[in-house]
Amino acid sequence: MSRTFPSPARPWVRRTDLILKPDPGRVLLRPFHVANGGRAARILSRLMAISEENVEAHLARVFEEFASRHADLRTFLLEQFERISGDLLTDAKLSEPRKLLIGAHFSHEYALEAAALFNPSIVAHPDQSEAPEGALRFLLSLRSTGEGHVSSISFRTGLIAADGAIAVDPPGKYSRSGRTKPSVSYEKRLFRRKLQELGLIQSLAERVLAALGETFSFSDLNGAVDRVCRDAGFRAPNQSHEARGILLLARSNYETRFAPEAPLSEKVLFPHGPAEINGMEDARFVRFQQDDGTFVYYATYTAYDGRVAIPQLLETCDFETFRMSSLNGPAVQNKGLALFPRKINGLYAMLSRQDNENIFLMYSDLLHFWYEPRLLARPTFPWEFIQLGNCGSPIELPEGWLVLTHGVGPMREYAIGAMLLDAEDPSRVIGRLPEPLLTATAAERKGYVPNVVYSCGSLVHAARLILPYAMSDQAAGFATVDLDGLLAALR
Repeated sequence: MSRTFPSPARPWVRRTDLILKPDPGRVLLRPFHVANGGRAARILSRLMAISEENVEAHLARVFEEFASRHADLRTFLLEQFERISGDLLTDAKLSEPRKLLIGAHFSHEYALEAAALFNPSIVAHPDQSEAPEGALRFLLSLRSTGEGHVSSISFRTGLIAADGAIAVDPPGKYSRSGRTKPSVSYEKRLFRRKLQELGLIQSLAERVLAALGETFSFSDLNGAVDRVCRDAGFRAPNQSHEARGILLLARSNYETRFAPEAPLSEKVLFPHGPAEINGMEDARFVRFQQDDGTFVYYATYTAYDGRVAIPQLLETCDFETFRMSSLNGPAVQNKGLALFPRKINGLYAMLSRQDNENIFLMYSDLLHFWYEPRLLARPTFPWEFIQLGNCGSPIELPEGWLVLTHGVGPMREYAIGAMLLDAEDPSRVIGRLPEPLLTATAAERKGYVPNVVYSCGSLVHAARLILPYAMSDQAAGFATVDLDGLLAALR
């Protein structure tokens, strides 16, 4: 369990000695893509020339070195063989050892948190059955960054004791990526609306939609696009800008499923959709109460394709199946969208940052479409003069909606602040800290991006705010905040 240390300026804020540091030893199996098909064929020809005896000797070395590092190396290597087998220049039946060795040459390990482990978000664990009385099991999401500065979403679990002490469970032995496929079904009404937002509703798209039912699968869509393109004189869909855009949108909406036996701390959401191929960044998880009283977990995150960063939405009920989908509308801009944990007056509510400077509030009757942002808060104090944003979803208290903020001030120093919004009308700010809640200590200001403390989500338990936070884009720590002290300062 963690120990805590009070802040000299604010004794009701206590840092813990619990720090999560990046571990370069945590590796994920990934496909290895060569530059072009011609090179793949040459590699395959070399592998086909090896004798069966040498194949088995080389494969034995692969398994001796790598099998203990992964949950199911054999299955992954066979999958990579199937992926590349179209480049083989023979239809001859191959032995399984040769298939495995070929698969190994088109696979590699990725150290998913070799560079950093940061920007945490915390929510109550969906299973509280084993929590001691007065304690709370939690689930922590983290931004894991590795080679090429590609970010993925990883997880840890832990326990907050009745006295506020925090313990994080050791992560599982392996890291695993799930099975990914396009969304099971699409609604024509919503898909049309998304195409309109993208300016893709033209004659070809209208003909494609006309060929589909009110709900359809990716296979249905792909077939309709192919038929319409051929009728329009295109040899393939990639020759049409409109067709490419339709399929790109569909591929941005997908799901990832993990085996039920996989521990949560071994699951990794690695970039897959075209909009996020260079990173899934800063997931802000929230336990959302639906109209019928049940709960679902949402997370807004930033998808980065190497040039443009756009917000996307993640949804899961069980942390086994995750659905990723695009967000749309003119208000879907910039980074740092944060969803309220329930509807307000029958509408979804979201915090956003439209302009790299201010915090906005917006409402919508549809979760995936956002249109009218309203200014909520401007930079007001010197420590936030450059930029103001949120540090995760608002937390509902009897006194109002607690919003943790981040402010950027002199020397591009990031600090964490707080404000309180009216319980019935969140557009009214009824309290705001004039000084930061948390700033980087001398030990915390060293990192990939110095002088930064930042969070993607907190929770309240036993009259304490549990605040996980990033230290200079390198590691993650925890602070606890006495709720009475914080509310008194906000008032």
